[in-house]
Amino acid sequence: MNSASGNDSSALPPPVLTTTSARIVPRDQHPISRNQISDSALKVLYRLINAGHQAFLVGGGIRDLLVGLEPKDFDIATDALPEEVRALFRNARLIGRRFRLAHVRFGREIIEVATFRGMAADDAPAIEREDLPSRRRSTGDNEPAAALSGSGMILRDNVYGTVEDDAARRDFTINALYYTPADFCLYDFAGGLEDIEQRRIRLIGDPLQRYREDPVRILRALRFAAKLGFELDAAAAAAIPDSAELLLDVPPARLFDEVVKLLLHGQGEATFDLLCRFGILELLFPSTAAEIIRDPTQETFIRTALANTDRRISEDLPVTPGFLYAALLWPTVVAEQTTLEAAGESPRDALVQAGGDAIARQQAHTSVPRRFSTWMRETWELQPRLESPTPRQVERLMSHPRFRAAYDFLVVRERAGHDTGGMGDWWTRFQAADEDARQAMLGALRPGTGRSSGRKRRRRRKPAAS
Repeated sequence: MNSASGNDSSALPPPVLTTTSARIVPRDQHPISRNQISDSALKVLYRLINAGHQAFLVGGGIRDLLVGLEPKDFDIATDALPEEVRALFRNARLIGRRFRLAHVRFGREIIEVATFRGMAADDAPAIEREDLPSRRRSTGDNEPAAALSGSGMILRDNVYGTVEDDAARRDFTINALYYTPADFCLYDFAGGLEDIEQRRIRLIGDPLQRYREDPVRILRALRFAAKLGFELDAAAAAAIPDSAELLLDVPPARLFDEVVKLLLHGQGEATFDLLCRFGILELLFPSTAAEIIRDPTQETFIRTALANTDRRISEDLPVTPGFLYAALLWPTVVAEQTTLEAAGESPRDALVQAGGDAIARQQAHTSVPRRFSTWMRETWELQPRLESPTPRQVERLMSHPRFRAAYDFLVVRERAGHDTGGMGDWWTRFQAADEDARQAMLGALRPGTGRSSGRKRRRRRKPAAS
């Protein structure tokens, strides 16, 4: 997929929003219906409106409905302050410090409600991240409403304004679309409808400034391009090389969340193409990028893993960030394991140390929560055991809590051309076999290696004592 701009998009100036700039599309001229919106989101919208507030469905929910996708969530923008939202909903919880908003929970569904953002952040004082009050030291009164880092990154953004201000503060034109059941109209503040028609990703304002304010917008641009099959317009694409290294200033915990969104939305392989094309992979996963350069066959494995994840998402099967990260770091694990074995470490100890080192290095770039790092290490450490089980170990391995994940990982490796001795296929057949067939397969395992010999070997008798 081509991410650079096409034809005439390079001639488009950045949108400039004014109070009167909204294109208002009446109900009979747009396809959005209340039947497409979750009951929970409608409850929040109507309660805010009935309480005298402006309330709009905004952003991704509107965008996805217009391109024919089913929204995964619905976000609401309102002129109600966070505290006013909490007062209206007993099931609301205020979250966030950088960007304060309310989560209104209905069972498992969460409706995110944000107060219209204002334009004051451009005049906010410059401050270093470490100089902001910590969560423990924060009293609310000592929290600045808006703050920028020395590089221009927004550290706090809790200045409130009008719906027009809010639209101007959004990142992409296709996310500055608002719908309200107060009049059933669709409000387009930045030409987002035209960009959807032209299948184009365009930033609101100067791309260099918008990336500088929040470098994660680079990742969002690539995610939307891959997810929607759109192209980045010329300005959005051209600003990435000069802005990409700003991602190094984003907290690793936030980057972990963004990487999960990037690669677990069903178009992970297409997103990977864009990460490589724009040089972003080497910033997020530097060891992996270096290993791919050294051994290009490792890219085949990562693509196979991403394609497998995309397929599972399309079939509504469960996926986990642990599998994704295990695949992305596996090339570095294998390389270091080989080095450690050459230095005299046993294969098992080398694999354990290589896995731990790979995760530790990655923490400096995108942090990996412990619940996933433990998952990854267990999956890696099961690989040689699945490749060479003895007949007695097979049942024990199948009862291992990480067996299914390790088996899936083994199959992906085998599909990518890694030498597994055909054991991915063996485990697939073994799980589907009846008891008689299983016994025959166990008998065909070569003692001490676990790999299938195709025939049962006779056991040598010890010589009789003289």
